[in-house]
Amino acid sequence: MSLPDRDTPSTRPYLIRALHEWCMDNGFAPHIAVHVDASVQVPQEFVKNGEIVLNVSFDATSSLRLGNDFIEFKARFGGVARDIVVPVSHVVAIYARENGQGMAFPAPVVSSVRSVISPAAEPVSPPDIAVRSPLRAVPSELTASSAVEPGDEPPHDGPGKGGPRPQLKRVK
Repeated sequence: MSLPDRDTPSTRPYLIRALHEWCMDNGFAPHIAVHVDASVQVPQEFVKNGEIVLNVSFDATSSLRLGNDFIEFKARFGGVARDIVVPVSHVVAIYARENGQGMAFPAPVVSSVRSVISPAAEPVSPPDIAVRSPLRAVPSELTASSAVEPGDEPPHDGPGKGGPRPQLKRVK
């Protein structure tokens, strides 16, 4: 079996669009887990352990665009409209909130230019996700209210604190 050609486009944006469509067709709310670094434009007060989970249903977003390079939309957080821009390479999972079915992807490779972009950016550990096989996202401690929904308020005890982080398990 030969290795994929470096010029071959990534399947990630196509799989994200397909799973988003599957969720919407079946009445589920698609959520994406995103590895956050300086290239991701999200409300930082909702980032926990270098990751954020976003509801990308049509009901929760405005002007949603699932492109090959970026996922872009507008959403309300705490009643404030925000522009969200996520590089597709930083999406580590997409799943249906209601049943956890979806797919996980390899975390992005941390670039050494991080310190040039933002000296305050510290390396974050990528989520514990298998790299070689598609996964079904099964939240171990995730409840419908623990994923970030536009309109949610940040936890009262400050950013980065609160309930346990959602975990993905490999299901065969």
